Amino acid sequence: MDSEHWRAVITAAQSGDRRALDELVAGWLPLVYNIVGRALNGHADVDDVVQETMLRAVGNLGSLRDPDSFRSWLVAIAMRQIRERARRRTPDRLEEAPASDFADLTVLRLQLEGQRREVAEAVRWLDDEDRQLLSLWWLEVAGELTRRELAAAVGITRQHAAVRVQRMKERLETSRGIVRALDGACPGLRELTGRWDGRPDSVWRKRLARHIRGCGYCGGTRETVVPAERLLVGIALVPLPVGFTLSLAFGGKTAVAAASAATSAGWSAKLLGALTKPAVAVTAGATIVAGGAYVVTQPPDAPPPRAAIAPTAAATSEPPRSSAPPAPAPTPKPSPSATKKADPYGTVVDAVDRAPDPDTRPAALPRRPESGITSTGGPKAVMQHRGDRVTLTGRGYVLVRWQISPGSRPGALVMPSWTGLKGRLFHVASGGSRRMDDPLPGAPNGYATGMGGPDIGYAVLPPGTQQMWQNEYFYLDGTVTLTQNERGCDYGLIVFPSDRDAVVRDINEGPAEGALRYGLVRDTGTDSAPVPQYVTRETPADPATVPQRSRV
Repeated sequence: MDSEHWRAVITAAQSGDRRALDELVAGWLPLVYNIVGRALNGHADVDDVVQETMLRAVGNLGSLRDPDSFRSWLVAIAMRQIRERARRRTPDRLEEAPASDFADLTVLRLQLEGQRREVAEAVRWLDDEDRQLLSLWWLEVAGELTRRELAAAVGITRQHAAVRVQRMKERLETSRGIVRALDGACPGLRELTGRWDGRPDSVWRKRLARHIRGCGYCGGTRETVVPAERLLVGIALVPLPVGFTLSLAFGGKTAVAAASAATSAGWSAKLLGALTKPAVAVTAGATIVAGGAYVVTQPPDAPPPRAAIAPTAAATSEPPRSSAPPAPAPTPKPSPSATKKADPYGTVVDAVDRAPDPDTRPAALPRRPESGITSTGGPKAVMQHRGDRVTLTGRGYVLVRWQISPGSRPGALVMPSWTGLKGRLFHVASGGSRRMDDPLPGAPNGYATGMGGPDIGYAVLPPGTQQMWQNEYFYLDGTVTLTQNERGCDYGLIVFPSDRDAVVRDINEGPAEGALRYGLVRDTGTDSAPVPQYVTRETPADPATVPQRSRV
């Protein structure tokens, strides 16, 4: 969160700036929606509670003395509305099923796989109080809230919050075991659940937990169980659903009633007039229209489609035999009206290039100055989960090794991104003895590759993305942060500070068992060497949003 920016926006909104109010709502509505949605697990009341929360926040914004406390203030309002909704529930509404299960929505919209999916689905088995706490703790782990804000929202001390969170995590782990067991094939569990209606509740949670503790099949883990907090680090907010509508005009009241409510809330005449005046403003993924209605027209950061995962030409055929190196992408021409000269260096590698013949020797690698690279991840940073990141500083070479296990993760890739670049960054060479679209030796079918095959699924690259090699080398002169943005299919990155001699050995020699192909040199030795597609000097809140073909 850019505290200085939001402080200015909040202050402007308090003084009656309608545009600032629109930005405030657009920026913070997703956080409220995630808290309420997860606490109520997608119950039909979610929209009403979100509506009431934002209405109260807008109506009482003038009473907020410290703009820096806005987030904790807003979260506390949301939690009060959640608890108030629980008090208002009548017995005939207690058994209502969720209108849109938030666990399913989380898995679908964030493309969660494996143990991350397991954590999201385990939320169904928690009691209301635990789910409310988890809605805050999830965001704390994901970096959206602090522990101080969590404790303030619940109305307890930080010490008490630590105890409450620990107990909730224990019940969450029990629930994860239930989700894992229900995915299994235990005959005893099938017999036990024969009378179960399929709706999670505390009675069946205890019953199934007892079975798992005494069952050798269900209790035995066939993989290392990763703690939930490690799985949730860096996970983005669930985007608002298309068609979600929020009325800012005081619950859809008439202009007169709205004016009366706003006046009693201490709003300025300027802001009063803005609220009752038709206005249209397009914001990220949403539109604020006449009367203050906020309607989501397109989900922000929509995940790649998964329904039609089809093989690409690169992933299903032998590499074309051509000794021609890939043509560099043309450097975009600056606009004639530009008054400031664009940063001159680096054509962007922005197309799926043709593989050179495996027997084609690489060009000579130019020599660049080296003083060494330091890494916040040490000599070997392993990044396997969304949000994992490493900051690199210095002058020298860096190896980024792709680890793709084709049998475990069909789906669409979200590429890693380089953010906060200060200085220069070039893509200098590709190696590791193969590209990801090279056939795998000994594959069960004729052309399975590192990107998958007909029997085991595909990893689909975003359109226009350069094909990865197993080892990709970069030259850095400055500092930059590399972030793992895995979502949709599993892949891992290992980042090693390296040197020119190691690059030359890799691209010319390959592994001990013999090179499948020689490597490829992309470095021109000048500032015209290509740069990564997903690189920016900015530091976005979600690095996965760095656009392809970004300019540095």
